[in-house]
Amino acid sequence: MSAETQAVERFYAAINRNDLQAITEDFDPQIVRIEPEGHATAGTYRGIAEVQANVAKGRGTWAEGSCDPEGFFVNGDKVVVYLHARVRLKNATEWTGGRFADGFVFRDGKIIHYQSFWERADALKWAGIEDPEAI
Repeated sequence: MSAETQAVERFYAAINRNDLQAITEDFDPQIVRIEPEGHATAGTYRGIAEVQANVAKGRGTWAEGSCDPEGFFVNGDKVVVYLHARVRLKNATEWTGGRFADGFVFRDGKIIHYQSFWERADALKWAGIEDPEAI
């Protein structure tokens, strides 16, 4: 694993254990977070405090569950991670979840950009990865 994929793994491990301080360990101070339209917290968030608050808001809706990486794809300074989320929201008895992707851009070993994609193919296109089987 590369240093970048290890940083992404640490990020999701911190989310899963609800360690909102540790999620920022590999953030660049100028980080930008983009959540897609249709997401409860859709929008653009800038800087560690805003991104940390955005993640805390989303994670704060979970009673239990996890968001687990299923695959990593790297192209230069970009990392795409395939994810499987399975959570039970607070005040709910049913489990929910799905498969999607997040994209990250690194600068000097830090995450400068973090973006979610509903469709995995869109994340690969964003990162300039045409055929993940060829990697």
